[in-house]
Amino acid sequence: MQDFRKWAVKAAEWGVDYRARLRELPVRPPIEPGEIAARIAASPPETPEPFETIFSDFERDIVPGMTHWQHPRFFAYFPSNSAPASLIAEHLVNAIGAVCMLWQTSPAATELETRAVDWLRQAFGLPDVFQGCIQDTASTATLAAVLVMRERALNFEGNTKGLSGAPRLRIYCSAEAHSSIDRAIWFSGIGQDNLVRIPIKNDPLRGADPEALDALIQADIEAGCVPAGIVANVGATGVGATDPVAEIAAVAKAHGLYLHVDAAWAGSAMICPELRHLWAGAELADSIVVNAHKWLGAQTHCSVHFVRDPASLTRTLAAKPDYLHTLGLSEVVNYSEWGVPLGRQFRALKLWFVLRAYGLEGLRTMIRNHIAWSRKLCEQLRGAPGFEIVTEPAYSLFSFRYTRGADLDQLNLKLVEAINADGRIYLTQTRVDGAVAIRFQVGQFECTESDVMSAYDVITEIAAPLET
Repeated sequence: MQDFRKWAVKAAEWGVDYRARLRELPVRPPIEPGEIAARIAASPPETPEPFETIFSDFERDIVPGMTHWQHPRFFAYFPSNSAPASLIAEHLVNAIGAVCMLWQTSPAATELETRAVDWLRQAFGLPDVFQGCIQDTASTATLAAVLVMRERALNFEGNTKGLSGAPRLRIYCSAEAHSSIDRAIWFSGIGQDNLVRIPIKNDPLRGADPEALDALIQADIEAGCVPAGIVANVGATGVGATDPVAEIAAVAKAHGLYLHVDAAWAGSAMICPELRHLWAGAELADSIVVNAHKWLGAQTHCSVHFVRDPASLTRTLAAKPDYLHTLGLSEVVNYSEWGVPLGRQFRALKLWFVLRAYGLEGLRTMIRNHIAWSRKLCEQLRGAPGFEIVTEPAYSLFSFRYTRGADLDQLNLKLVEAINADGRIYLTQTRVDGAVAIRFQVGQFECTESDVMSAYDVITEIAAPLET
């Protein structure tokens, strides 16, 4: 490609200008299915096209069809932040273009990953028994954990002998657990029917009931099944449900089960010492996952996977053909042996940049602000005519419902879609005890109190005409 310097500079400048004008754009585009595809040629070009044309088409045809995840009024799902410092790091990573699967394929990438992950361990107040690596997503970390559960329960023979004829394994998780747990059960070959849902306790945290868990395990043992592991929530996706990790850890220990803590979103908040009581007992787990690409500002993909016993992880996942041996060096860490993919990006650089550019205190301030602003909006909506709070704030997430209608489920689905079509803010729905509720979470890296409080006007304005 000619003029690489020109277009690399233009792309960087475009990114800066784009971020500066995000508040002017609708968070979710007013686009119908198929509309963008209709603008794109049906067949690839036979000859090179001018880069001016390519870049122009990107601006005209692609950008208007994007949902703007870095928009300061993105209140849907959980954030997938790309803090400016992280974005700069990603420019450098993409320029280098290294595949960091082994120590020898990029020593600095491996050693920086070791150090940056340990920085986070310290920031979270976890004991130094934990080591870790950076996976692409929490789904991959959870799959790795479930595979270790499977192999430990089968005396590490599942990879060689397969599951045919093996005892029926059982994995336990809260009824509030993320769908990635289900997928890990599928992909591991354990099977959906062997994922056992733990009933929810009647408390504001909506945590799993440890006594019910113990009874489920006992019943499975009596039925000839083999309990293999437990997944505990810290800030589940629906409404932020958080399990009593210490009590669940005690059950896991009593039965010799592997315990994985899914703290993908809320784990980042544990850099704030006053919040650590919410995951008390996490230090007893066998593994923990925290998505630094959510609330800490690092670019996707950056899931930090802490493990108590790396040997069990590598025994489950490592393949070592001759061409992957690092000759003459037996003590190096090869992080491709800690996860599912062989190829790995240089993910540690963005985490290192973010932690240094903002510091733990800067990140704590952001998280504390998000929690305070979320609670302030919750109280404002609580006092608004026709609205009810369904679940109280968990970290920076709460859920609410509009009640001025006959069919409340349809009314609230209609409301959330009307809000999103309006474009000023972006929300998502969930179900709480079977009924539709609307989620609101604060987590975008550069949002302000004004951005959060503006949601009140949007929500109440759009709800009023929907009253039935």
